Amino acid sequence: MFDKILIANRGEIACRVIKTARKMGIQTVAIYSDADRNALHVSMADEAIHIGPPPANQSYIVIDKVMAAIKESGAQAVHPGYGFLSENAKFAEALDAAGVAFIGPPVKAIEAMGDKITSKKIAQEAGVSTVPGYMGLIEDADEAVKISNEIGYPVMIKASAGGGGKGMRIAWNDQEAREGFQSSKNEAANSFGDDRIFIEKFVTQPRHIEIQVLCDAHGNGVYLGERECSIQRRNQKVVEEAPSPFLDEATRKAMGDQAVALAKAVGYASAGTVEFIVDGSKNFYFLEMNTRLQVEHPVTELITGVDLVEQMIRVANGEPLTITQDDVKLTGWAIENRLYAEDPYRNFLPSIGRLTRYRPPSETAAYTPGVAPGDAGDVVVRNDTGVYEGGEISMYYDPMIAKLCTWAPTREAAIEAMRVALDSFEVEGIGHNLPFLSAVMDHPKFISGDMTTAFIAEEYPEGFDGVELPEEDLRRIAAACAAMNRVAEIRRTRVSGRMDNHERHVGEDWVVTLQGRDFETTIDADPKGATVAFSDGTSLRVEGNWTPGDQLAEMTVGDAPLVLKVGKISGGFRIRNRGADLKVHVRSPRHAELARLMPEKLPPDTSKLLLCPMPGLVVKIDVEEGQEVQEGQALCTIEAMKMENILRAEKKGVVSKINAGAGDSLAVDEVIMEFE
Repeated sequence: MFDKILIANRGEIACRVIKTARKMGIQTVAIYSDADRNALHVSMADEAIHIGPPPANQSYIVIDKVMAAIKESGAQAVHPGYGFLSENAKFAEALDAAGVAFIGPPVKAIEAMGDKITSKKIAQEAGVSTVPGYMGLIEDADEAVKISNEIGYPVMIKASAGGGGKGMRIAWNDQEAREGFQSSKNEAANSFGDDRIFIEKFVTQPRHIEIQVLCDAHGNGVYLGERECSIQRRNQKVVEEAPSPFLDEATRKAMGDQAVALAKAVGYASAGTVEFIVDGSKNFYFLEMNTRLQVEHPVTELITGVDLVEQMIRVANGEPLTITQDDVKLTGWAIENRLYAEDPYRNFLPSIGRLTRYRPPSETAAYTPGVAPGDAGDVVVRNDTGVYEGGEISMYYDPMIAKLCTWAPTREAAIEAMRVALDSFEVEGIGHNLPFLSAVMDHPKFISGDMTTAFIAEEYPEGFDGVELPEEDLRRIAAACAAMNRVAEIRRTRVSGRMDNHERHVGEDWVVTLQGRDFETTIDADPKGATVAFSDGTSLRVEGNWTPGDQLAEMTVGDAPLVLKVGKISGGFRIRNRGADLKVHVRSPRHAELARLMPEKLPPDTSKLLLCPMPGLVVKIDVEEGQEVQEGQALCTIEAMKMENILRAEKKGVVSKINAGAGDSLAVDEVIMEFE
């Protein structure tokens, strides 16, 4: 077995590999850029080597710099994680030439299956059903438009060397095909150093289901079930689960057998994933094979008890698989939510900055990858992360903060465990998608399992603007806040330096206002908690150990658990729960009466300004001062976290002033241009 491995990656996947290497008694070497000098993976590894400036194309994907770090450290093997150099055949060749083991598949398999154009041709030759498309290289935007018309809109424009949603666009007409081709080409060049583009038919209403395969160099191969990855935004997976609520055993076996056969056809040896789209009749079509460890691999580990990183290391060491297909048993249900530094209230635009608070829910005690789920109790909570409180989310890399996973014996129990875990996850200092993830976990379509890759586009066509909680939930929160307010009021009566012979009385009657509703309450407190009675005669029992200043309230309300994220505002609390962000005011009846008479403060008018929606770099300005623009016209392109975003005019107007130019670095809400 290897004594030392280098991890040619960063962030949560580097930390994930370190955990398994430590379990196996293998020393680890981290590499880091200037931006990652204080990163978590650097502190976790046994050694760390600096490799360059923050941009990935000057550090993490520069093969010569990584090879120099390998030589300096004396590492015998390299795990590439995902992204960066994980599917780069030249990197695998360089390792082979240096006598260093690549913890991944053989070079020929990477070349055959890692390239999306080549992999589709091989799949077609092997008799695998594939999506209609043009597999040749496309020279320019005009040719892209011509091919798109021949295939028929909508089409998917893809980077041949792409992955993780980078270099991918859906085009519904000629204009979008032209713009999408150029943006995909630019993103592909920046992210992968390879700007080749191909186009295929975009299949509407599909499910995205992938098969995890594991092969060794001795001709053995197994599939470890499937993962449902249909909930995506901009082709980036957001929620994954295993198994799929859609597949039956016959379809699972057919997809699995086909995936293993395809892997064996190219001499595959390592962990890999074969991706399919599946229609409503359970017909499945090969999309691509990812010749690396997937971001969402934890859900497979949770339902199988197989540590995929350990298996990759053992296969790279030349060991045969000790698992046969008959040994693979799918137990229970696992769900993964990807926590991103993206602001859902700003159309999921990147949000960078310092994590002033980062408190994930407690992981299941003693849980490690490879432990059979049933051995860890009725519910498992797992959080794979590469950040820490006080650290920064950098503009140079993917905005992922963590991957929160839950396992339970049933899908319903796994979803409920995820709801509680999301409510318990504390993140402050940046925009993040926790509210959106909570909303998805409560969405009827997700709960039923009846979702497609169009889920987010269909259910949130105008973007995400929070959640309107039902009456029952509002009552429970109102009761909890009334009880919490009483605790805070009692604390305030005990302030030192008060006047002699004066004692403030804390009243029993309070009006709780939230989500436009007033709840008149009366509190009957006792040493164990409080009973909160409402004006309609109903009541709820509230118990918990919350004290003023706590930012997480773990309560029991009406005999059911309630977890609230709590912030202080004047006259009440800022409460976040199940995707809702609420301002809750708790007032005496007289104060509530007066508050109803206060005028509402209106937000400032920004209708004549184009504001930068996220921190980023101006790629180009598409208009000039004095130019008339039409609704939907491209105004400028902003690049953030390796993704290009085209900002368009919301209405017809005339550009009066342009305040930024190509190459400028802008902050959130900085004015790019003004209109008459």
